[in-house]
Amino acid sequence: MTESPADTPTLAAAPPAPATSDDLFAFLDTLGIVTETHRHDPVKTVEEAKALRGQLPGGHCKNLFLRTKKGTPWLVVCEEDRPVDLKNLSNALGAPRFSFGSPERLMTALGVLPGSVTPFALINDRAEAAVSVVLDRGMLDHEVLNYHPLVNHMTTAIRRDDLLTFIRACGHRPTVVDFDRVG
Repeated sequence: MTESPADTPTLAAAPPAPATSDDLFAFLDTLGIVTETHRHDPVKTVEEAKALRGQLPGGHCKNLFLRTKKGTPWLVVCEEDRPVDLKNLSNALGAPRFSFGSPERLMTALGVLPGSVTPFALINDRAEAAVSVVLDRGMLDHEVLNYHPLVNHMTTAIRRDDLLTFIRACGHRPTVVDFDRVG
């Protein structure tokens, strides 16, 4: 007896693999966005990045992957030295209280590892733009901004307006917050 295709067991479709830096750069090219990338030793903290980057021009940022009590993911991107009070921020946004997302949730939502959180990871948010994006108004005062291109051994400089174009092309409408007023 021969098996018909309907009788053949199938595996559930695997989720797509997260984008690589090369995938990111190719997508930026399709958007007409020019960037400049610098390679360096891996860094996981703002302090490590400051020590390693030298005189890389532009704004330097930190990126926080947060979640609400119900598990809704958020990406907060702000100037690297900006203090962030999660309670005040959640109140300002009218969101439930925030906590930090686990490495597993980070990988599921944005396809990156801790230490590589970046707005560029929005390329991996394939679940109907499930991640809410918050940008620091003060950060947007810089003409050029620097972020990891999905890995923490490179830093990519991008013009502010091009970053916003990229975020929108990934299906997101970021909320811009004046962190000076959040406290």
